[in-house]
Amino acid sequence: MASNDYHFITHWYVDGTVEEVAEILGDPLSLVRWWPAVYLAVTEVVPGDDNGIGRVIDLYTKGWLPYTLCWSFRVTESNYPHGFHLEAWGDFNGRGIWTLEQQGS
Repeated sequence: MASNDYHFITHWYVDGTVEEVAEILGDPLSLVRWWPAVYLAVTEVVPGDDNGIGRVIDLYTKGWLPYTLCWSFRVTESNYPHGFHLEAWGDFNGRGIWTLEQQGS
């Protein structure tokens, strides 16, 4: 892997059902409302089909380091409510695979 290549695997545990989490993640325009320290601007460029496939989102984000990132993603696969795949480009290039699993009741 080149020095500027990254591979992230994260596990998040949240209170809620798979369906509730899928609804939140399926509404990227709300990211600026529920995580404004990271998501500075989010714009829908292409709406995609009824399952969200083909949807294109532009993002302007920041993290703990002193720089911002401009990037976009396209939803390439949807398995609602159990996850989705996306491809990203701009300051991030690559793909993301989100898998949602219910733990408990």
